[in-house]
Formats: sequence, C-alpha cells, structure tokens
Amino acid sequence: MFDLKPIHWAGLSTKQQRRLLQRPVFSNEGLTDSVRHIIERVREGGDDAVIAMTREFDGVEPAAYLLSTDLLDSAVDAAEPSLIAAMRDAGERIRAFHKADLPRDQTVETAPGLTCSVRYQALSPVGLYIPGGSAPLVSTVLMLAIPAALAGCSEIVMCSPPGPDGKIPANILAAAHLCGVSSVYCAGGAQAVAAMAFGTDLIPQCSKIFGPGNAWVTEAKQQVSQDPNGAAIDLPAGPSEVLVIADSNANAEHVAWDLLSQAEHGPDSQVVLLTDCGQLAEAVIQKIGELAPQSPRAGILERSLSESRIILVDGLATALEISNDYAPEHLILNTGNAEDLAEQARNAGSIFVGPWTPESLGDYCSGTNHVLPTYGWARSHGALGPADFMRRMTLQQASREALARVGPTAEILAETEGLDAHRMAVRSRLQGGGDC
Repeated sequence: MFDLKPIHWAGLSTKQQRRLLQRPVFSNEGLTDSVRHIIERVREGGDDAVIAMTREFDGVEPAAYLLSTDLLDSAVDAAEPSLIAAMRDAGERIRAFHKADLPRDQTVETAPGLTCSVRYQALSPVGLYIPGGSAPLVSTVLMLAIPAALAGCSEIVMCSPPGPDGKIPANILAAAHLCGVSSVYCAGGAQAVAAMAFGTDLIPQCSKIFGPGNAWVTEAKQQVSQDPNGAAIDLPAGPSEVLVIADSNANAEHVAWDLLSQAEHGPDSQVVLLTDCGQLAEAVIQKIGELAPQSPRAGILERSLSESRIILVDGLATALEISNDYAPEHLILNTGNAEDLAEQARNAGSIFVGPWTPESLGDYCSGTNHVLPTYGWARSHGALGPADFMRRMTLQQASREALARVGPTAEILAETEGLDAHRMAVRSRLQGGGDC
C-alpha cells in the first residue's frame, strides 16, 4: 500500500536528482476560465451570486450568510472548555511572538536639516479565508486574525464555506470571536475570494486577502491580485510540504510521525527525508508502513506518500545543500548538530531545530506563524507576520540649508538621466532665494 524505498542520491545523475525533487504537478484543465467566470458572476450579481453559488457548488443552503455577533458569542459558550483553553494558550504565544515582530516607525536625519521617516499603517479592511472540508483549520484563524489585530486592522472580514449542515463549524466561529474578527460570512471557494476582493452590498471590499485554500481558491487569489481594481494577496500558494534531515541519533517513529503529519494535509502534499543513515531510512519506512494504514486519513496518505521521497546522502552537508536548493515550507532538523545546521540553512519557510521540536508546534502553538511559502517560494518569500497586514510609507522633509547641501547631487543625477524638470525643481528653489 505504501511503497517507499530509499534512494541513493550519489548514484543519480544531475538530471535525475533534479527530477527526484520536483513538486507534484496537478493540472485542472479549464480552471482559469472557470474561476474567471465565477469572479464575473460575483462582480455582477454581488451577494445573490455568492449565495447562489454556495448552493450550486457546496450543495447546501447556507443557514446564515452574515453571521451575527450573538451566534459567534454562543459558539464560544458551546465549545469544549478544553478547546477554548487551548486556543487561548496558543493565542498568548502567537500574540507575544508577533507583537515583538511589529514594525516600528523611524526617523533618520540623513543630512543636517534633512529627515527621512518610515511610517507603518494598518491595512483595512482585510479579508481572511478559512478553508472548511475534512479538516476545519481552527489554527489558521489564530494565525491570520491575531497578527491582523496586532497590526491595527480596524476591520477584519472572514469567509469560510458551510459544512453539510449549511453552517460554518462552530469551533471556527469560536476562534474568530476570540481573535477579534469583525464580521463572518458563510461563503467559500472562488466566489468568497471574489466577494472580498471587489466587495458586495454586505461584504466590504478588502485591500488584501489572506489564507490557504484549494486550487479554485488559489487561482481566484491570483486573478484578483492581478486586477488593479481587485485586492493584494498574502503569499504564492501550493500544497503543504516538509523536508526532514535526520541522522543516526533520530528516533525512527518520531521521524515517521513528522512525515505523516504533513502528508495527511492532502493528496498533493509532499514529504522528503534526507538521511546519512541507511538503518534509520529502513526503520522509518517500516514505521510508516505500520502507522499509515491505521490513520483515519489513510486514503489521503496513500496518494501523498506516492509523491514522497526517502533519500540517502553521503553526509549532512549534502543534505543541507539539497534542502537549500529545494526550499521547503517546513524544515525539520532532527540531528545531533541541529543548531549548527540551522545556522547554515538559507531557504526554508520555518525551521524546527532538534529532536524535541515537531513541526506540529509551529502549526499550532509555539508562537510562530504557520502561513508559510510553499512550492519553492521560500527562496524569495518569508513567513506571514504583522508587517504583511501593514503598508510602509516613507516621508522626507528638508530645510533650505539642507536643500542647498544635497540638492546639487539631485541636479547632477537628473541631468545625467536627461530629466531636466527634475533638475529645475531643485535649481529654481535654490536660485529664488527667500521663502518658498
């Protein structure tokens, strides 16, 4: 059922090595045009179109489209006390870490009488998309809404699809209420993204949209971000993934669970193990074979593990080189020299250092954000943080003396570029004398 075998990296050609680490490609012919049609329906039909497509695509009648504050409040009261305690506990750490990461306004005098400042302003409204499906992501509400609130976003809008009963899962509503979400709408898919991007009578037009989703949601986010009248988006999205580097010190069962915990996200997830220990590789494969069939998500695991890799390398330096080239969303370092390897890691969304740091901590409650670049985007993008919910604006102010000091530099550069009006904007002030 789970046919995993160790592959010797050194025995492959460069072309074979490159092919081995290619992410799975799942095409959906016609997706682009279908999503474009959905977006146009929302732009033309507004809330009525969103509700109609909820019936059409989700096969249910929404119990409520805009959820009342009383309903959110009652969701908290109805939730298991242990879950509320866990969400509050995780929220405290997420809040503490992200609060320390808040950008701060600064002013620098770059020349006598010339000040340059940077000012951070919260975006608002912002739109949060929370997937439904087989695993309602309560933790994603925390990861999106907490930094949005810390950034100072005055209006936080959330959309999430209905379950079979026509309702958003109550635990998601409880998390939204605890984290200060302003308004919640029972809508999912590309139509929810379009509604937040362009606005309807009820859903405000959002300046930026955050959150994961399926191929339809991802395509919709890409399309609205390319429309000048649409909305910005958080990160390029792809399937979830983890790369584990482990040596002979690692516990095979722990490694197996780390791989399975990412593989269970979806059939298109990819997991990779790099190790210099053949005995560990065999032990991990054996453990996966024992554990995966017992999982409630065994069907998903069977498909995702078919695209996963167990790779034998000649040393941990080679493993790290491969990881830096692959640029994983999650990088787990389960080795005796994990801290040293972490210092050398360049391209990863988030790194989990040492045998006692499972990736699950980052997904839920260590304090870092689990919204991370996937599909190799960790080469150029970083983890979500409060700065993503803000815009950066610069200011400058010069006295006449400062303009006299630095203006000639601007004149020379403007003249070199052939932009004479730029030069004269400086020269006319300096020649005029007196007050402006």
